[in-house]
Amino acid sequence: MKEWIDAYEERDWQTTTDGTVRYALLGLGWWTIDLALPAIRDSDLGEVTTFVSSSTEKAERLADENGVDHGISYDEFHEGEAAGAYDAIYIGTPNAFHLEYAETAADLDKAILCEKPMESTVERAREMVEVCDDADVPLMIAYRMQTDPAVRRAKELIEDGFIGEPVSVYGNNSQPLLEMNPNTDQWRLNPDLSGYGTSVMDLGIYSINTTRFLLDREPQAVQAQMSAHAEAFEDVPDERSGALLALEDGIKMVTTDSQNAHDDTQLKITGTEGQIQLNPAFHGKAKLHLSRNGTTITVEHEEFDAEDEMREEFDYFADRVLTDGEIFPDGHHGLQDMRIIRAIHEAAESDDIVEL
Repeated sequence: MKEWIDAYEERDWQTTTDGTVRYALLGLGWWTIDLALPAIRDSDLGEVTTFVSSSTEKAERLADENGVDHGISYDEFHEGEAAGAYDAIYIGTPNAFHLEYAETAADLDKAILCEKPMESTVERAREMVEVCDDADVPLMIAYRMQTDPAVRRAKELIEDGFIGEPVSVYGNNSQPLLEMNPNTDQWRLNPDLSGYGTSVMDLGIYSINTTRFLLDREPQAVQAQMSAHAEAFEDVPDERSGALLALEDGIKMVTTDSQNAHDDTQLKITGTEGQIQLNPAFHGKAKLHLSRNGTTITVEHEEFDAEDEMREEFDYFADRVLTDGEIFPDGHHGLQDMRIIRAIHEAAESDDIVEL
């Protein structure tokens, strides 16, 4: 166990330490400016050269404030302005705009790192995959948990049989959205921009995708219930959501999510011989709790937060772009999450089991 703990932070995915990927950042909200930008600056293999926003004035102003060389509008991006200044794009816009920016990047032969969920609907996500496949450009979906050391070490333990055969999973992800952003007209509450809803698209996807990554099993059928209560959530069906997923090999998963609840994030996987729990899991510093034979130990990195997760994510992406290596999670992986989310919404609406 000591050797395992000593190797906790090792980059088991890294294949190169040479080269630089130059990024254009699209969508200059707080997540991009406060997390993505410093994460890239702290990375080994990346630098930010271009900002892309709703207007040239805004992009140039933010570029000047943050020491970035180029600031252009979305229209100028589509026209190929400053295309020689960057090698890849990071898409951090509302979900329903991801496809159009990926299409332009593919035309410009640029690699693409797209925030999750990859689009607003399954059909648009599938189109993104086809566009990138046809253009032969790298497409990665930004599941930052997959490069978090706590999650990667948990995957190793599960594969080594620490919990025995996986039996059940419980995941919860909730936050008080309107305390974080009191604007009731924000895009996460607009189904035209967010997609099928708000809680599962934005929060539940963490539990679903991290479980898929950890167990390497796919959901085969889902049941779900959803409800909306506060006036601000009247246009989206899933202010509160709960779903039961039947995974391969008889594993059962329960996932609960809410954009209007106390901040809580956890994922617990129970097997025939032990248990692994991430708590907190998806926001804050991920903490790994290991239980077996009546003993529980906790492993954590006190300094590792969302910015660090994104630094690892950007360096992983750059590593693969620079070496022409295989990317995981790619667009096909992200498309499967979109199918699962759609099935959860269909199950809630029909009050029936939906098979995948």
